[in-house]
Amino acid sequence: MIAIRTAKPSDIAQLVELLKELFTIEADFNFDRDKQACGLNLLLKSEKDCILVAEQLSNNRVLGMCSVQTMISTAEGGTVGLLEDLIVAADFRHQGIASKLVAEAVNWAESQCLRRLQLLADKNNLPALHFYQKQGWQSTQLVCLRKRR
Repeated sequence: MIAIRTAKPSDIAQLVELLKELFTIEADFNFDRDKQACGLNLLLKSEKDCILVAEQLSNNRVLGMCSVQTMISTAEGGTVGLLEDLIVAADFRHQGIASKLVAEAVNWAESQCLRRLQLLADKNNLPALHFYQKQGWQSTQLVCLRKRR
């Protein structure tokens, strides 16, 4: 049995391992255990953001995760959310866990009165793009750019 719940500090080690798996798929990111643990801790301390986990109740193993981070959108005239870090452990994919995580993220966003959710996905991760399309997410005309310090 799987339960979707809000993450807690004791989940950090398992979440870092999931991010390690995710960053092998996403070409733009490099795994750094300390940086990922720091980012997760910041999210857990935030009162406006959320990390959700899918936990296997029989052994308390975290099988999947996603986060929603909030920001202000001038286009929407209010708060919106960025869905990030959706990952399910490889051995547990195709069992509906990611769908449950996304559904709970949408519920959380609605409870926070977020006006829109958006996400970024690796353009070469065709299984992920197909999953999001199947979940009702739509492509936009926007292109993601970044600049590192």
